[in-house]
Amino acid sequence: MTHVPYLIGAYAVFVVVLGWDYVSSALQIRRELRLARQRAARAAARPAPREASSELSR
Repeated sequence: MTHVPYLIGAYAVFVVVLGWDYVSSALQIRRELRLARQRAARAAARPAPREASSELSR
């Protein structure tokens, strides 16, 4: 009785899961960076705030 097919399967599953973990993390990082760039672009496009006064705005 040989355990080679089991070992090959186990290592194959390990490699697939490890690869998926890497790919999903990379995609999430890319998505978060894109969202951060979009937020920064929106903030830069916003008009500058008026002069700050000591009175609260209504």
